[in-house]
Amino acid sequence: MTTALRAVNSAPADSGVAAELARGLRPFVGGDLPVRLRAWDGSEAGPADGPLVEIRTPDALRRLLWRPGELGAAQAYVTGEIDVEGDLDAALTHVWDVVRQRGLGGRPGPAAFAAAIGAALRTGAVGRPPAAPASQARVHGRLHSKLRDRAVISHHYDLSNEFYGRILDETMAYSSAYWRKAPGTPGYTLADAQRDKLSLVCRKLGLEPGMTLLDVGCGWGSLSLHAAEHFGAQVTGVTIAAEQKAYIDEQIRQRGLEDRVTIRLQDYREVVGRWDAVASIEMGEHVGEGNYPEYTRVLAGTVRRGGRVLVQQMSRRGRHPGGGPFIESFIAPDMHMRPVGRTVDLIEDAGLEVRDVHALREHYVWTVDAWMENFTTHREHLTDLVGEEVMRVWELYLVGGRMAFRDGRMGVDQILAVRPGEPHTLAPERGW
Repeated sequence: MTTALRAVNSAPADSGVAAELARGLRPFVGGDLPVRLRAWDGSEAGPADGPLVEIRTPDALRRLLWRPGELGAAQAYVTGEIDVEGDLDAALTHVWDVVRQRGLGGRPGPAAFAAAIGAALRTGAVGRPPAAPASQARVHGRLHSKLRDRAVISHHYDLSNEFYGRILDETMAYSSAYWRKAPGTPGYTLADAQRDKLSLVCRKLGLEPGMTLLDVGCGWGSLSLHAAEHFGAQVTGVTIAAEQKAYIDEQIRQRGLEDRVTIRLQDYREVVGRWDAVASIEMGEHVGEGNYPEYTRVLAGTVRRGGRVLVQQMSRRGRHPGGGPFIESFIAPDMHMRPVGRTVDLIEDAGLEVRDVHALREHYVWTVDAWMENFTTHREHLTDLVGEEVMRVWELYLVGGRMAFRDGRMGVDQILAVRPGEPHTLAPERGW
């Protein structure tokens, strides 16, 4: 070991940028650092056995000063100004555990911010706010106007069909699967679990050959194609994502389903007509709180009397109904989630009768596990497609989403309803 290295390794624990930051962060973290912190000058502070967080540049601190909390940290992470060594899931889980144990979560007072600014001044990190990352959504206009909704959907879904094809599976289902066998069972894949979900939806809807189905927010057409191929339904799907429609139209041609599946590039608010059954799979989160009654009126108004409606939708309790600052800024601006009971109320307010609520929270954990495996396997090719910054956005998105479902902060449910007015055909006992 050289003399220079010995000098660095034997530096006093209270010296360097890292120690200064540890002192400035104490009011925010409720005491000692819960992680090992390495600063851009090579200094370190915090527990030796804690997850290692590297602050590579003063710009990371500038982001945190101008955007305290989750958004600033996310911006710094996706730009590479902050990095986490090793397992990101394990590191974030550790931090969440400390937050719960220390009762953190409230907004720190003025003294805490004064301490943070003092630390930033002493480390030379005070300055103008860095520009928002290129991967952060930029949307304008009236909330949930048709133009703004198209821009939001385009931001997330038009990365490219190839990008999603590498992360999802051959069905291109971008929603929770239904795992009839344990994950890891030999011969049982994510695609099998997604087909099991699609068949479950079709059975719940009571689809039979010749029945008509409206698929609201049809994504890449997994349900529309499955219902036509395997249940003989006549399907109309609607999406506002041009990349998705182009993909489904090609699948329709390849599978010879031109006489059974029609896809419209259309906003749900423009749909008119009447179908035997209606489904909407993880689209209701995107219509917004104010527009949700209109969304449910469309579902109720487009199904025949006695027909069934199935909504698969994520739920969330507590603060941040949009998913939190990171999700709202980088993934799905304008999204809104609520407890499942409130969604049931809104569906029934539209004139539908809810008959079943099927919770699938654990299934989403297993689904994201499979997506993360695909993400890791294809990382080099995916990076070539979208660049390193978008890859870091998706890494944070997948890890954070998995944690939210695993820890019960979010759920996902299939809500089955019928339209009154004529007898429905649901059996008294369910054998899904």
